[in-house]
Amino acid sequence: MLRLNRITLGFALLSLAPGCADVPSAADGDSTGTDTGGDGDGDGDGDGLAQETTWHQHIAPLMMEKCGQCHRQDGIGPFSMVDYEAAASWAPLALEAVESGQMPPWGADETEECVPRHGFKDDPRLTDDQLALFNDWILDGTPEGDPATAAPIPELASIELADADLRLTIPGDIEVGPGPDKFLCFVLDPGFTETTFIDATQVVAGNDKVVHHVLVYVDESGQAEQLAGDDGRYECFGGPGLGQPTLISAWAPGVPPSRMPEQVAMNVAAGAKIVVNVHYHPTGADEVDSGTSLDIRFAKGAPQYFGELALIGNFGALGGGMGLQPGPNDSGSNPEFRIPAGADDHTETMIFALPNQVPPIKIFSTGTHMHYVGTDMLIGLDRLEPEEGTGIKQECLVQTPHYSFEWQRGYAFDAPLDEVPTAKAGDYLYMRCSYNNSMSNPYVAAALADQGLDAPIDVYLGEETLDEMCLGVFGIAYSIFP
Repeated sequence: MLRLNRITLGFALLSLAPGCADVPSAADGDSTGTDTGGDGDGDGDGDGLAQETTWHQHIAPLMMEKCGQCHRQDGIGPFSMVDYEAAASWAPLALEAVESGQMPPWGADETEECVPRHGFKDDPRLTDDQLALFNDWILDGTPEGDPATAAPIPELASIELADADLRLTIPGDIEVGPGPDKFLCFVLDPGFTETTFIDATQVVAGNDKVVHHVLVYVDESGQAEQLAGDDGRYECFGGPGLGQPTLISAWAPGVPPSRMPEQVAMNVAAGAKIVVNVHYHPTGADEVDSGTSLDIRFAKGAPQYFGELALIGNFGALGGGMGLQPGPNDSGSNPEFRIPAGADDHTETMIFALPNQVPPIKIFSTGTHMHYVGTDMLIGLDRLEPEEGTGIKQECLVQTPHYSFEWQRGYAFDAPLDEVPTAKAGDYLYMRCSYNNSMSNPYVAAALADQGLDAPIDVYLGEETLDEMCLGVFGIAYSIFP
């Protein structure tokens, strides 16, 4: 589903070869733990002698920067990594999780077949130097060091939108007791009496122990109000269950405010409602979420570009070779979205063409969305003609080989708007989704148990818990001026 200028559009993309990896990658980022003294031993003192890696002198600042948003007292992480005793105890398991890609929760990665031309903003992953430093600390026996000469500890970066103009708050208290996860949609009225431009949003969790992630939509159709009860909410999974909503914000713990690029803003029509889709993850105790809110910042002045988050995918066969492609387990002559029970390495691919009425689009962010069966998703772009200024015809936009339904987010390119990938009418998008529908997938086992099942079943395209999706999420901008 994609809304642009009130027109429902489909994208498409010719199948990409692994040559996506030929696109140059971005710089490695910061170099915490590198030697600044010129002697090559990493201690920065110039004496040529390696020094012991300690908590107070080396590791505490790293843990606060990379892990502190979640792994702190009362955070959503199951243990703390910002105080010495806890961090020393959990260090070997934490290192294993980082090396395997499970932590920090960041699904995107560079692979042999996908190296995006730019890196991504707010990347929490440890650099090679930082990972080596953490490993050295464990090999040294996790020494504490001298607190009197501790390195400065960075403050946790603010994850709230300090200059917001409007706050919309979910009404009432939401009880989240032991049991399966909850997915609720709340319908909020921003009270807009005229078209309003928004250039930044931020979800503020009332109880971040249980608010796992949030998706925020604009509904101009009135459907959400019809679905909601007297309490202004309804159950929803995999999306708000609306025809053509516009996605304006996505949040997970530690995610910073969502800001449009400079001169880009989203427009919300008069009378539209805001739908806040919250995934609640129980702790095993009786919890209450109160005050979960959406902060909104209005654009200052008229933007040069309209911006929105476009949902593209979940298509069947569209004819002409577009849409869902033939798959390895199709039972008939027509493409079928079906993941057989027990299949542990199944793929579905979709190809969508950018229609002629679509204006040139700048893609400033992208993300992937599947359900519990999904394990890996790749999104690529293939142009009819090489991109002006770069000569790039094919490129991979993102791959999430560490995909987890529990940790979803968008990935914004770390580049100015005039340098991000562009697409025009006639260009193609390609989405390849991989699935593991066997009991070796712990998410499948848990989802089946929640449904009272003890063996996998065939999975089809749909909204329910045991259905699947293959959906791309794109931050796009297009000129206000024809």
